Amino acid sequence: MFVRELHLRDFRSWPRVDVELGPGSVIITGRNGFGKTNLIEALFYLATLRSHRVSTDAPLVRSSAASALVTATVENAGRELTASLQINAEGSNKAWLNTAPQRRPRDILGVLRAVLFAPEDLLLVRGDPGDRRRFVDELVAQQGPRFAAARSDYDKVLRQRSALLKTAGAAMRRGGSDADSVISTLDVWDAQLAALGGQVTAARIDVLGDLEPHFAGSYSAIAPHSRPATLRYRPSVGDEIVPAAGESADPEAIEAALLTRLGQIRGKEIERGLSLVGPHRDDVDLVLGTDVAKGFASHGESWSIALALRLGSVELTRAEGIEPVIMLDDVFAELDAARRRKLAEFTEGAEQLIITAAVAEDIPDGVGGRRIAVNMIEEDGVRHSVVVPDPLVSEAEGSGLEVSEPEVREPEVSDPPGRLTS
Repeated sequence: MFVRELHLRDFRSWPRVDVELGPGSVIITGRNGFGKTNLIEALFYLATLRSHRVSTDAPLVRSSAASALVTATVENAGRELTASLQINAEGSNKAWLNTAPQRRPRDILGVLRAVLFAPEDLLLVRGDPGDRRRFVDELVAQQGPRFAAARSDYDKVLRQRSALLKTAGAAMRRGGSDADSVISTLDVWDAQLAALGGQVTAARIDVLGDLEPHFAGSYSAIAPHSRPATLRYRPSVGDEIVPAAGESADPEAIEAALLTRLGQIRGKEIERGLSLVGPHRDDVDLVLGTDVAKGFASHGESWSIALALRLGSVELTRAEGIEPVIMLDDVFAELDAARRRKLAEFTEGAEQLIITAAVAEDIPDGVGGRRIAVNMIEEDGVRHSVVVPDPLVSEAEGSGLEVSEPEVREPEVSDPPGRLTS
């Protein structure tokens, strides 16, 4: 699988860019803040419907624009598909596949399968549970739109149920006659939350079980002298819902456990105005030996674990018969020489490898490819990113690396309907 071409309109710092990519390695260079990461972020958003940098869509839309447009043509085993996504600063997003409108943005999930390595990956080890939940959800979402639908519906029910808990709490405190009717309505929302929560949790547990052997093997290769690394899903409803190794999770059993637990803690939830159990409160333990890595692992061990999660994700996708697009966002600058070498060796055979780097010296020797340079210019008092001739191309040619100039051109097809222009 590889991205043949990428087109952006009003995405972050890019008012417009059209770039030919193609198979092999592409190295995008530019100073920090010049927009190189934005190119990778756009591709990752198309693959997962999530940004790896922000939790909302508004920052993705260029200032003064109403929406951003991301279009990529992806080739997989000789089949070519063009996916487009209109990201709105306000309101729902829109999607097209080969210019045909899709009912929901999640219908394009699976067109592009990608694994992204970024400096933010350290949060997978040291950050909050939400960072680890997001990682697992991205893995599941790329397998198709079914999980994305369950997760989206779960989030909607969660918001509505939490609002009802606050209303119930307020009614009980003032002693109003409407308290009983409000509380009785919770039975309906409990049932929906439990049913959807069972689907979301089961999908997470299963994908984590599939990932674990790849993760453990990758960590052992990166840190051969360290203790074994394992993964453990930690559900807020209780560990009894986690199946034995090699067995699949049971959504109905998880639903029943959630429903029981929700009934047990209803009073506490009404008092606090929060939904206190469900997949939105779960975590993933990254374990070294018998110790949870967060708060225990050294800086080097934390980076090894983060790398192993991403390398394991690549192997998980390959196990499905798909070669994912691998993207390295300025990670070589974060790693020591040994981990740089391991990462370079692992990604050497990728069908498509996209690398960003602030300076060429951050890229290990022997990693070559086509180069794209980005710069930041100012026009009419507004700064924006542009592709420029790369002054390092001649230097790379002199070193014997295989390089070629990127082709930057106008798109051959018209933009999908519904595109907004600034």
